[in-house]
Amino acid sequence: MSAVAPFGARLAAAMDAHGPLCVGIDPHVPLLHDWGLSDDAAGVREFGLRVVEALGGRVAALKPQAAFFERHGSAGVAALEDVLAAARAAGTLTIVDAKRGDIGSTMGAYADAFLADGSPLAGDAVTLSPYLGFGSLAPAADLAARTGRGIFVLCLTSNSEGHEVQHAVGPDGVSVAASIAAQAAVLNSGAASHGLAMGSVGLVVGATVGDAARATGTDLQAVHGPLLAPGVGAQGAGERELAAVFGPARRQVLASSSRGVLSAGPAAAGLRDAAARAAEQATSALRG
Repeated sequence: MSAVAPFGARLAAAMDAHGPLCVGIDPHVPLLHDWGLSDDAAGVREFGLRVVEALGGRVAALKPQAAFFERHGSAGVAALEDVLAAARAAGTLTIVDAKRGDIGSTMGAYADAFLADGSPLAGDAVTLSPYLGFGSLAPAADLAARTGRGIFVLCLTSNSEGHEVQHAVGPDGVSVAASIAAQAAVLNSGAASHGLAMGSVGLVVGATVGDAARATGTDLQAVHGPLLAPGVGAQGAGERELAAVFGPARRQVLASSSRGVLSAGPAAAGLRDAAARAAEQATSALRG
């Protein structure tokens, strides 16, 4: 077992210290242009490093979206490694938004890339897709537990196509989303029995999915893990929407804002002001 405190415990402490806000590092092409940066590996590297410099030590977590770096090939991946290293040096938790999912040794290789000690692509947590079966994620869940890292499993996403799979009901009458949440809860049961505020296996639940949790019978509170909620800010989710989606599980929510904060850049002062406002709003909505 790792000597590092479990991810869930570290995230809970960071949320208490800085508010329940995660800021995405999503170097969209229009944002790069707005910031006066080139759409290449050097541009996304500079973008990410500026976000870390402005917000490191000021927010609960940063969430670089791997795809925006990977689209520039090996140099873009190297840029992502540099951004993760900078966040690590700043003492800020990182969630690599990679949404990986596979089986067997291939899933094990993804786990090594994003969760192994010494890997330059390893953050403090990674997002995963469970749609080859939740059990296929075992190599990542096991390695995360050994290294003190976390995983966030896609559960109820806000894209219009998500319901085709997530709301589907099996022969046992249980929806796919409810089954994913229940299996995450099992992995977090040890944390709950040890009195930890949150386990290290979280779910991704869109902040704009309305009553999807209720409609699918998904018990988010029972997960006893963090709930990463994209869609806060630019995508329209405010206090009312967060309350409707998460209900009694609100205190587990890590609200994620990307464009809502990033559009205030590139000046560090603008990014810090926007992040502070977003954190204050998230705190009011989720912990009031």
